Amino acid sequence: MNQNDVVVLNMEERGNKELQNEKTLICNDEEEEEIICLDPSFFIDDNYQLTEFTFGSQQIQLFCLQSASTDFDLTGQLVWPGAMLLNDYLSKNVEMFQGSTVIELGSGVGITGILCRRFCNKVVLTDHNEEVLKIIKKNIELHSCPENISPTSHGLVAEKLEWGNTDQINEILQKHPGGFDIILGADICFQQSSIPLLFDSVRQLLQVKEGGKCKFILAYVSRAKMMDSMIISEASKFKMHMNEVPGTKCIIGNLEGVIYEITLK
Repeated sequence: MNQNDVVVLNMEERGNKELQNEKTLICNDEEEEEIICLDPSFFIDDNYQLTEFTFGSQQIQLFCLQSASTDFDLTGQLVWPGAMLLNDYLSKNVEMFQGSTVIELGSGVGITGILCRRFCNKVVLTDHNEEVLKIIKKNIELHSCPENISPTSHGLVAEKLEWGNTDQINEILQKHPGGFDIILGADICFQQSSIPLLFDSVRQLLQVKEGGKCKFILAYVSRAKMMDSMIISEASKFKMHMNEVPGTKCIIGNLEGVIYEITLK
């Protein structure tokens, strides 16, 4: 080894030591970084406002948000365009719902189910999110008599239901063994991964009533062509007839909406 080789080695050793020192400083900096844990309530907006809505001759007040929460899972705190479409349909077809038993999927703040109760014998409002279930129960209490503010008063009840959860569906059916005449859904088709679970839950509920006596009324708002095709495909996959209700296609906001009536084949 000559003198030049020794110089090169010394430079390499010095470079390695400097690199190691830099890594150590970086590690120390990382170790000193403070980890901030945000409470889940940071993402929740529960500043509900009492808001009045009119559908034909029907007026209804309830608590809801005026804009979306920061948590995607809390979309149910708003009144969505599909609910406006379905409630308008309900108000024009009261005779269809009179005396019937109804379950609503993805009830949100409960505007459709609570309006429907004015004509129906019993309405079960469902959602999977605990925070959304709180506002449903708050609105049920708002529409109960002062002497009876039970969450089950006057034929209105809130139940937890995550689509595709057979245990939760069975729990609901144990409380309501006769099943339901009508299943309602308003603006509940916007996440592709949830659509098969939705139709699986609908199938289970439709099967309870023999002879095709139960039907699923879906207020659908078109936001993506892929979703338009998917709901038709899933309905067919689960052996369901999906018929557009004549005269219900309209523009709501800047979106196209329509009412579908869905039954088992």
